[in-house]
Amino acid sequence: MKLIKRVNFVSFCALILCMVTITFLRQHSAVSPPLPHQMLEKETVLHFFLHDTPGGNSPSAVRVVQTNRTVHDTSRTPFGTVWVVDDPLTEGPDPKSTVIGNSRGLYVSAGQKELMLVAYLDFGFTSGEFNGSSISVLSRNPVTDIEREFAVVGGRGKFRMARGFANLKCIFYNESNGDSIVEYTMVVRHY
Repeated sequence: MKLIKRVNFVSFCALILCMVTITFLRQHSAVSPPLPHQMLEKETVLHFFLHDTPGGNSPSAVRVVQTNRTVHDTSRTPFGTVWVVDDPLTEGPDPKSTVIGNSRGLYVSAGQKELMLVAYLDFGFTSGEFNGSSISVLSRNPVTDIEREFAVVGGRGKFRMARGFANLKCIFYNESNGDSIVEYTMVVRHY
């Protein structure tokens, strides 16, 4: 009889301990973010201007690598050359218009017979609704085409799990120093 009372008492204590533990864990555990299939996908269209300035005293694009095979190549973009960029993004085409972020990343000259860059860029927004968020692209960039398209491959912040495309249109190009202004219209799907 004493054994049965002990088992009942131990069982009762274990049950109380489990209930207290479950209540504690519910109140103090972190809430997991919803999984992608539980979230609603949004579509955002962005319009802005990128100012690429490889020339002048304060360039926003700098050549950092060039192979020895192309040292005597006098073109602006010899095959195998790599540039690091930190280009401002503005609301309008005028370089003095409001800056809304920057485009940072790399250009690699990947065309042996034609001018073809491959671009990895992260478009970070520093003002407005998307402040602190960014969109990443990885795409070929046929720079001699006035109109072209980039693939959106990701993002962070409000653009988490982004996918989509960017239509580019060169609205200004200076042949002597390579400076350009490119209009971007991005269509981005994200959660």
